Amino acid sequence: MTSSDAAIPAYAHTTVLADEAVRLLAPVSGELYCDGTLGGGGHAERVLDACSPDGRLIGVDRDLSALEAARARLARFGDRVTFVHGRFSELRQIFDERGIDGVDGLMVDVGVSSPQLDRPERGFSFQREGPLDMRMDPSTGQTAREACEAMSAEEIARVLRKFGDERYAGRISRAIKEAIDAGELHTTTELADLIAHTVPTRERHKDPATRTFQALRILVNDELGELERLLADMPSLLRPLGRFVAISFHSLEDGLVKHRLRELHHDPGLPADIAAQMGVRYDPLFDLLTRKPIEASDEEVRGNPRSRSAKLRGARKRP
Repeated sequence: MTSSDAAIPAYAHTTVLADEAVRLLAPVSGELYCDGTLGGGGHAERVLDACSPDGRLIGVDRDLSALEAARARLARFGDRVTFVHGRFSELRQIFDERGIDGVDGLMVDVGVSSPQLDRPERGFSFQREGPLDMRMDPSTGQTAREACEAMSAEEIARVLRKFGDERYAGRISRAIKEAIDAGELHTTTELADLIAHTVPTRERHKDPATRTFQALRILVNDELGELERLLADMPSLLRPLGRFVAISFHSLEDGLVKHRLRELHHDPGLPADIAAQMGVRYDPLFDLLTRKPIEASDEEVRGNPRSRSAKLRGARKRP
């Protein structure tokens, strides 16, 4: 954790893969960048330092508490930073409203943040008692409990299988509906206890509630839909030679990023000369900056265990 992290205890967050992400983004003075998941401003701070003295950054986040923390952290950069409350899936609209035709670099660090997990009132963690909320933007949308109340047991089971790969999805979903119908299940610890009593086996080093909480969080925040919409718009958001950098934390997110970048690279899965001999089209719109994802070093994982699952990928738009 940097000194800036320590200065903002209400949104204390250790920036993941910071050096690697900024190296791929390669900020330079005079250019415009966008951090679509501003969070506490850790990545943005490094980008702004790297593009001094007159590089600029648009910081977007759906979490108002994150924006508040980022404003404090990035105050020294003055009007070089623009703060926007919004979703990264809305970047096309955000840019259009500000007369921005494109940026020279775009980065996102997708998924839930440490402050969201660590603050019980946000309802993300099964380890701390709080309301069954899980919304990244508490000002809009259904809470996790409201979503479960609106769904049938069968629909909940499909969510747990699709977003959590939960083998006991049927049992858990039926138990959830029974508890809600009985007027129960209002807190995170109540849901965690229900799952613990419903799942017949235990995995080593993994709480039985892990998959269910992940699945409900992804549902409530439409995390995969948000990422899909961003990836669809991404080429039009970047100027020629603009760079895109994404950090993801589970296989569903990383799979979407990987396949979209390969699609834009028009990778035929063959060496270029062989592809040409076979008449396979190879006319990339983007060059890949990472053939394989960059992962946190052993040293970073020791200092921040949550970085263990992080995967960083990047690509550069062709002229």
